[in-house]
Amino acid sequence: MMARYSCPACFLFLCLLAPVGRCEDPDRPSGLFPVGQPFHSGHLRVSDRHSIHFMLFGNPEGKPAFVLHGGPGFGCYPRLVQYFDPKKFLIVLHDQRGAGRSVPLGEIRENTTQDLVADIEVLRGHVYDFLKVEGRFMIFGGSWGSTLGLAYAETHPERVSAMILRGLFLGSEPEIANVWRGTTSRSFFPEARAEFEDALPPDCEEFTPGVMLEFLQSDDKKTRVTVLRAWTRFAIKIGRLHATDEMVNESYGAADMLPCARIDAHYASNGFFLGDNELLDNAHKLKGIPTVIINGRYDMVCPPLAAYRLHERLPHSKLIIVEEAGHSEGEEGTTEALLRAVAEFE
Repeated sequence: MMARYSCPACFLFLCLLAPVGRCEDPDRPSGLFPVGQPFHSGHLRVSDRHSIHFMLFGNPEGKPAFVLHGGPGFGCYPRLVQYFDPKKFLIVLHDQRGAGRSVPLGEIRENTTQDLVADIEVLRGHVYDFLKVEGRFMIFGGSWGSTLGLAYAETHPERVSAMILRGLFLGSEPEIANVWRGTTSRSFFPEARAEFEDALPPDCEEFTPGVMLEFLQSDDKKTRVTVLRAWTRFAIKIGRLHATDEMVNESYGAADMLPCARIDAHYASNGFFLGDNELLDNAHKLKGIPTVIINGRYDMVCPPLAAYRLHERLPHSKLIIVEEAGHSEGEEGTTEALLRAVAEFE
């Protein structure tokens, strides 16, 4: 029986970005591992306001791997467990503040990158105390998960044994502009971008994360839902190398996506709570940590330039550009690259 993850809307959104994987034969190099039930789960109080939901899978005595979901705000989903052999790894998943089954859902107060870094450390302490284990752990993160993974590793490099980072995002102003102003995607998906911009209110002169946050917190439900639905359709379209109109049209009602999108806009409007080039400037702290960086060649959300720049700062890292892939970790080439990367650390 499959474990239940995240909120239904966020899970569906991520499923659309990550189409069905080949998990029928886990012994094949390209086969995803089956999802089982977590052997331990619950909520962990991390502040007076927030409790985060977590789940432990696999072998309690296996190599620890902390899996960090994207977003911010989108929560965990089953596929994230399937990259790890449950006989060899202890797999730790958690929904970040305000995401998935963490409470309160969609809360942006006391919700910063630094808060999430501190939460991982609290969760690590809880897991290690519960299992009576010690030692370092692997970080496995994609998109925003790669950002958070880097922020944690640069804060606590002594805790990290290895990193697998996919669809790298460094939180820089050009990257934020790329996502929200469509710097890259506008050239490749002009009709999809135009469709989105046509859904904006006539008095919206410039679409920014701050403007989006205002829409999402507006009392005008019609505008809120219209803009969010249009933004969701656009995100699905640019998120994969092959996103058909049929797939985009299978999108769901925008109202359920509100908590996820609110957190995403909150982080983006605050520069992801990172200084200029902070993650690159602190990359020297990661010296000696084995790192694999994986990026789709045609990733419209997180183009490979950020991955290349981090690789330049980490000469010991391995950079893998998947030629026929966009942003989704569910695309075949990216899936296989992630499986091979995890296998290197078994």
